[in-house]
Amino acid sequence: MSFLFHLVKRYPFSDVFILAIWILSLVPFFPETPLDNVRFIDKWVHFVMYGGTFTILWIEYTVKHNKPDYEKLFFWAWLMPIIMSGIIELLQEYCTGGHRSGDWLDFAANATGVTIAALIGLLILRLSPKR
Repeated sequence: MSFLFHLVKRYPFSDVFILAIWILSLVPFFPETPLDNVRFIDKWVHFVMYGGTFTILWIEYTVKHNKPDYEKLFFWAWLMPIIMSGIIELLQEYCTGGHRSGDWLDFAANATGVTIAALIGLLILRLSPKR
């Protein structure tokens, strides 16, 4: 429990955005918008949602740490978000009573967003004046 409190205290912005991803991913429905006519808008939303959230995580990490631990970053800022994305897609498919559907292309867009965030994060770490 203290580990979770530590994460919430240390990375508050990332935690808020991660919570928002979980909520938005599991609500039963969304109202229609004019953007529904844009081709692949859903995939773009996934890409931006995951890419933005985990770029924020990398920035928070860079601000809070003087010396990066790349193994922890690989696990917490790249692998875990991709695993989280897969879990959410499975929950959408099997646990929302047919209101939401899991989609492997959503998973691919999420993973792409997380990977781009990791590349941006590595660039931020490299250019950080602390190093």
